Amino acid sequence: MGRPSIGDRALALLAAAGLLAGCAAHRAPVPSPEMDEAAFRSRVRTLTSEEFEGRRPGTPGEDKTVAYLVEQLRKLGLKPGNGASYLQPVPVTEITADRGATLTVTGHGATRAFAYDRDAVLWTRRPVAETGLERSDLVFAGYGIVAPEYDWNDYAGLDVRGKTVVVLANDPGYGSKDPKLFKGNAATYYGLWRYKAAEAARQGAAGVLLIHDAAASGYSWEAVRNGWEGPRLVPRDAAATPAARTAVEGWLSAAGARALFAQAALDLDALSAAAARPGFKAVPLGLTADAHLRNALREFNSSNVVAWLPGAHRRNEYVLYTAHWDHLGRADAALGGAVRQGAVDDAAGVAGLLMIARSLTRTQPPPDRSIVFIAFTAAESGLLGSAYYVDHPVFPLRDTVAALDLDMLRIGGPTRDVAVFGFGNSEMDEFVRSAALLQGREVRPEPAPEQGWFYRSDEFSFARRGVPVVYATGGIDDSARGPAWGRGRLEDYLANRYRQAADRYDEDWDVRGTLDDLRLYEEVGSRLAHGRRFPRWYPQSDYRTGRGAIARAGED
Repeated sequence: MGRPSIGDRALALLAAAGLLAGCAAHRAPVPSPEMDEAAFRSRVRTLTSEEFEGRRPGTPGEDKTVAYLVEQLRKLGLKPGNGASYLQPVPVTEITADRGATLTVTGHGATRAFAYDRDAVLWTRRPVAETGLERSDLVFAGYGIVAPEYDWNDYAGLDVRGKTVVVLANDPGYGSKDPKLFKGNAATYYGLWRYKAAEAARQGAAGVLLIHDAAASGYSWEAVRNGWEGPRLVPRDAAATPAARTAVEGWLSAAGARALFAQAALDLDALSAAAARPGFKAVPLGLTADAHLRNALREFNSSNVVAWLPGAHRRNEYVLYTAHWDHLGRADAALGGAVRQGAVDDAAGVAGLLMIARSLTRTQPPPDRSIVFIAFTAAESGLLGSAYYVDHPVFPLRDTVAALDLDMLRIGGPTRDVAVFGFGNSEMDEFVRSAALLQGREVRPEPAPEQGWFYRSDEFSFARRGVPVVYATGGIDDSARGPAWGRGRLEDYLANRYRQAADRYDEDWDVRGTLDDLRLYEEVGSRLAHGRRFPRWYPQSDYRTGRGAIARAGED
């Protein structure tokens, strides 16, 4: 049978933890071959090449990316996941706002035009040729949250029909640093722009403007510009009900927000502090907004890529590995036209998906359960590909054991820790912990829980439908240089490369730690594929009962 696997050496530990009861009768597989650095680099190099044009859905870059993935999966001997096809069509509507979009604010004796790109970025999710705001009263609605389970309602007693709400990023737990509010410093789903925009529409608002805060959101203004300018995708069925969206959505830069509140003769810092305390009441700004957007519309089917390795004994139970193949494509000519490769986000994750698929198809004995590999489209447009999959699953969700998401892998040398995003929700934490211990590593929660990365990765789509998930990467405690250096590297990436042209593949990458993470993911999936029962949600997890915003997340 060859050398023992990590799974064999950990069997006693896992049995003691009660996680793999009854699996002792099945010998875990021997991972083969080991993760190969040259093969990993080759795949990242291909996915980030100029030929693939930044992998934007609906472009020739999608065609080339999808064809490459299908070719690779077929060569590995994996079966098509969607009947006879490797592709699951995802119907979308593309809405491209013209760069001539305008926003003008009037009141307190002045009229100010907000400069597109510098002060504000505007878009709409209504599939209309033109849309806008006309003398729409501006109201500061704090965090723009209605959360009964936290006894919080920023819209209490407020009628915003026809008005435009201005709201803060994140949620009151982050703003107050009070551990008794929401989840303290850890972000909740209420903190995401998707929720805030959807809630504003539910309240009848004509528009919603989010105040950008790099610390609260985890990304720079440059990332906002790159992510929200140009073509935006919405689900085609959602596009058929435009009234469910506000006429205008947008971000205000930090400078733009300060200019807005200065025009209203109000102190933004003082109001932000007040908004993070219970009992806050919305504040009319005494200003009106006029905005105008012209849009180009296009409908097309993008594609999720799905393949599977049938199980030997429990073929109708499924362990999923996922990543997203899409990125932002080529920048607008006005911004230089550079190809935004998305090397870390998420070419590295897709390359890792292919590496794990290659290894598991060569592993003996074959898995007891089936293993599914999915590369999603349109994650950069609000997780549309994974959201479509969980609403139209190729493999039944009730028979899906767990999903392991590879998103924004850490590129670097070995670490002493493994960061689990969304830590504390399910027994998937213990699967990761057991495998990490055998690598001499410690499992820790994500290093910046206030930024809400769990809700911004495809794992969230599965979690909201009750499928246990894990998204983990090497942490910040670099084995050679320590945690301060590692945190600095992470912050530098988010500030200077995330969703920017600088997120490029470099032959100087150190990927030793990246390959460690892929080995860990392979081991966790392997254990799940040879187990007998399904991982469980912890009793306190929102996903066990589908509370609050989680239950409504599919409406966004």
